[in-house]
Amino acid sequence: MTTLDIRAILEHLPHRYPFLLVDRVLELEQGKRIVAIKNVTINEPFFMGHFPHLPVMPGVLQIEALAQAAGILSFQTMGRVSDAGSVYYFVGIDNARFKRPVVPGDQLRLEVGIVRVARSIWKYSGRATVDGQVAAEADLMCTLRTIEPAGSGQDA
Repeated sequence: MTTLDIRAILEHLPHRYPFLLVDRVLELEQGKRIVAIKNVTINEPFFMGHFPHLPVMPGVLQIEALAQAAGILSFQTMGRVSDAGSVYYFVGIDNARFKRPVVPGDQLRLEVGIVRVARSIWKYSGRATVDGQVAAEADLMCTLRTIEPAGSGQDA
């Protein structure tokens, strides 16, 4: 079972502040599952507008945190790290449900399992919990795509 600190997470994801939503990987079984955490603090930039009178982490960001955990799991499973020549995209989100608000001070536990890999599409089942209570869950689909470096296109 593998654990990863923030330095290793930064090697596996291209995301950076304020969009990096995984703080630590507690468990990782290559080809199977990952358990990671996101510490939710009042300093998150989205709380200024969602909602100032009752700060709640947007559900779409909870799903994004699950997807970032899935990306780490996939990169670890493939034996590679994030690089400038590729990007890991969402291609689908199914059965998304939100069960409880996530507020400052919560620790979001991200649990993602690989359901299957077909062609270049990875399908996962994800669940985000706080203190053992489900906050969000969804089936996710992602793919790794090769990209051309900026400025490498043909001249007009």
